[in-house]
Amino acid sequence: MFINKELLDEVTAKARESERLRMNYNLHESLDESVQRMLNALEPGTVLPIHRHRHTAETYVLLRGRIDVMFYDDSGAEVRRFELDPMQGAYGVHIPHGQWHTLEVLESAVIMEVKEGPYAPITAEDMLNITEIK
Repeated sequence: MFINKELLDEVTAKARESERLRMNYNLHESLDESVQRMLNALEPGTVLPIHRHRHTAETYVLLRGRIDVMFYDDSGAEVRRFELDPMQGAYGVHIPHGQWHTLEVLESAVIMEVKEGPYAPITAEDMLNITEIK
């Protein structure tokens, strides 16, 4: 597989058409694989709940666009913010396992996302509902 501008454009077009304003393009062949690798096209306005992966770390590498990645503590307070912009030399972030996080899309973006598999959907206990905490 060749990861090029045409592939990024294709996934971005699908994200723009999606109700969620994001679209994954899996680079792994199976959700059971030990490493999950994907492109994730993200459009401004997409909503990614604050969540965690208790059993795996996760790495984002921004291929194009601009995003903020935010870390939170258990009380829902933001503890760290990373502005990713490859045009400014800020390419990615590593998210430790168990770290509450989300992102905000500042400009149409595509990230490469890598985490340990197999795929495990996020459960309710792994989503942080700030309105319930405060």
